[in-house]
Amino acid sequence: MRMLWPLQRDDVTDADLERLYDYPSGLDRPWVQVNFVSSADGAVTADGVSEGLSHPADKRVFLMGRDLADVILVGGGTVREEGYRGARSTAERQERRRRLGLSPIPPIAVVSGSARLDPASPLFTDTTVPPIVITTESAPEERRAALAEAGADLLVAGEKMIDLTAALGGLSRRGLRRIDCEGGPHLFGELIAENLVDQLCLTVAPVLAGAGAGRIAMGRTAGGIQRLDLASVLYEDGFTLLRYRKRD
Repeated sequence: MRMLWPLQRDDVTDADLERLYDYPSGLDRPWVQVNFVSSADGAVTADGVSEGLSHPADKRVFLMGRDLADVILVGGGTVREEGYRGARSTAERQERRRRLGLSPIPPIAVVSGSARLDPASPLFTDTTVPPIVITTESAPEERRAALAEAGADLLVAGEKMIDLTAALGGLSRRGLRRIDCEGGPHLFGELIAENLVDQLCLTVAPVLAGAGAGRIAMGRTAGGIQRLDLASVLYEDGFTLLRYRKRD
């Protein structure tokens, strides 16, 4: 992997990635980083899943994003489509988190207004850290009860629709301010609409997916263009890893 910006150098180390992708220190509010991979023509999936666009360099940054976060935020649709389970780690990665003062393994926080999640899925059965389910007051009581019985930490944020500001506030009150969002497009679109994205990490794959696949952001139209600053550029095997930060 090569770094093209802000410096030019080859053989980017994990220490380099940690420095580039770490969160601001002393956070007193939720700080949201969003991770996505897209094709060169803007598709969010190939053959229905994001894995078809990925590369070892992208996965390396993806895992670093998890290592540096307090919590992994993801939409319910993505959990179902991608077969999410609890986060995994290694001794080396846990040592990084220990050095940074983080828990050994970050929880997965799933946004599902209807609480339409399977309590028998790997998200609940194949994890060492109970997931957080962010849902609404209108979600069927029996679904919420079943997820709680499966071990979920329920966070109610909104009456009929998810209130993302309230959801992030609930995570913050749990001490989870370093938020690594892994999609999907509808959740990203809502975060943009609410002006809640602090950083976007976007890997562009050197492929054309053609018509049919969705974009990385879908749903409501944002109130206006939100300006970003380019913070770093990495490159490997034709894959370009871009990092943008919200302009102050």
